[in-house]
Amino acid sequence: MPTNSTEKFAIEHIAIHGHQIGFRRGGQGPVLLLLHGIAGSSLTWVPAMRLLEGDYTMLAPDFLGHGTSEKPLGDYSLGNLATVMRDFLSLLGIDRATVVGQSFGGGVAMQFAYQFPERCERLVLVDAGGLGREVSWILRLATLPGAEYVMPVLFPEFVGNWGDAVVKFFGGRGFRHAEAVEMWRSYRSLTEGESRRAFVRTVRSVIDPGGQSVSAADRLYLSAHMPTLIVWGDHDRIIPLRHAHLAHEAIPNSRLEVMEGVGHYPHVEEPARFVRVRVGLGVVRWSPDESQILVKRAPEKKSGDIVAFSVPALTVPAPGRSIPVLEPTLNPVLHSLTFRNFAFSPDGKYLAVVAPGKRNLQLFPYTR
Repeated sequence: MPTNSTEKFAIEHIAIHGHQIGFRRGGQGPVLLLLHGIAGSSLTWVPAMRLLEGDYTMLAPDFLGHGTSEKPLGDYSLGNLATVMRDFLSLLGIDRATVVGQSFGGGVAMQFAYQFPERCERLVLVDAGGLGREVSWILRLATLPGAEYVMPVLFPEFVGNWGDAVVKFFGGRGFRHAEAVEMWRSYRSLTEGESRRAFVRTVRSVIDPGGQSVSAADRLYLSAHMPTLIVWGDHDRIIPLRHAHLAHEAIPNSRLEVMEGVGHYPHVEEPARFVRVRVGLGVVRWSPDESQILVKRAPEKKSGDIVAFSVPALTVPAPGRSIPVLEPTLNPVLHSLTFRNFAFSPDGKYLAVVAPGKRNLQLFPYTR
């Protein structure tokens, strides 16, 4: 049951293998599994969840060792955390989900897709770890021998009350306010002994003094048949933008969106822009043979990128059928085609609609 009824997406708990896992949920629709970064928590997703709740069922768990979840001695590897996420979905009665992972959560998301491809409907990587060697020196320091003995000095408990001062400190060094707040939340979590110990174990599972030690680069080709969206801030100081381009090149048919002026936390720094990356495709037109529906992504332009979506077998019961549109096949720029917010199939039996701000096509049977 929720532990705080005044919070929009209140923390709930579920027992997995004897350990309490905290999570937030809300909305209704296709399932999004939202995975946070290292030293973070599900709280990081709340700004985006407020904007998505009308279209999706959102699940944002706290990893073991993070947030409100238990912090046991044990396995904090990507493989184990991916397995816990699989069991989390199973306990909630969910077979498949779109997995969205930011930073370390992106590494878990890729591991989830690798281990359980039948459970992963789509993959969204947000400034993700596990795509190259480079990573911030701050995280590399945490892997040095004896770091766990120095950290209590660097993260004393009394600093936990210095919120405004620390946010101003980061802000004075070029970090945007929302990014500074997120960094402060991570720092503050490390003033707690249990969180500190879990953090060190987690960091050392994926990073060594030279950089990231776990990489998915040699297996990215396996994602060729999985719709993959890569989102990255061009001002990321934790993991360089170069990793996004390398992943985009390695994953056939993936889509890359670079958010200008944004750092390591696009979903926190610019939640409205982050959501727009994947919402609002534009206007539609049927192909002459009814095998595809074409969508123009920039409806205000006379010509522009056209994406095509295969139409399922047209046995659509009333009131209609939803067609996810995260699996585009890019087409060359087309001119002199008329696109509308709705379009009848050539035989006049079906109506295709893009509702404003929605992420799905709606396909309806039409009777004259």
